[in-house]
Amino acid sequence: MDAPDAPRVIELLVEAMDAEKRRRDDFRESLNPHTKAEFINGHVVIHSPVKSQHWKITDLLSRIVSTYTGLHRLGRVGVEKVMIALERNDYEPDLVFFSAQKAAHFTDNQVLFPAPDFVVEILSKKTAAKDKDIKKRDYAANGIAEYWIIDPNQQQIEQYILHNHSTDSQYPAPTIRGIGDRIESHAIPGFNIPVSAIFDETSNIETLQGFLTFRRPV
Repeated sequence: MDAPDAPRVIELLVEAMDAEKRRRDDFRESLNPHTKAEFINGHVVIHSPVKSQHWKITDLLSRIVSTYTGLHRLGRVGVEKVMIALERNDYEPDLVFFSAQKAAHFTDNQVLFPAPDFVVEILSKKTAAKDKDIKKRDYAANGIAEYWIIDPNQQQIEQYILHNHSTDSQYPAPTIRGIGDRIESHAIPGFNIPVSAIFDETSNIETLQGFLTFRRPV
């Protein structure tokens, strides 16, 4: 505010944000079920088809999260093509979870969704920089309680927890879990699994069988 040209700087910023809003509106009009795309800081990002490794992890993770949350009626899980509309940007994360309280307000024809409680991104060469930087900062700024970054090559998870759920917070340093460890979610009550269950089919099935054998009281 000490700068003599502050009014002009603010004017230029307002003009830039208005132009960005128009581009975001055009982006939303162009959306279709076949293209995975995101709107990030004024730019449209089109994603390439996923590799088999990425697809396998998404399948194993979505299966186990959907089964657990469904059994206990905790909320709704979305995979890849669920677009979340944050304050400035639109993303299609690899997996999202909305609490039952949030999901109760969704309509059948809704295509843009609010900040979820839990987000997962699976790293690839093209997405790693954004997943670890702008998305991590944006998810925290929009109050997303928990964020997992999954590294397929290292077979490990970076778990970020926003303890105070403040909309102007940053995630503290992550907890890193690998094969041989267990990981417990803070955003999905009672969800505690071996890390191997999202990389290995046998471990995944054994974990699912455990869910079906022992159901947490609702």
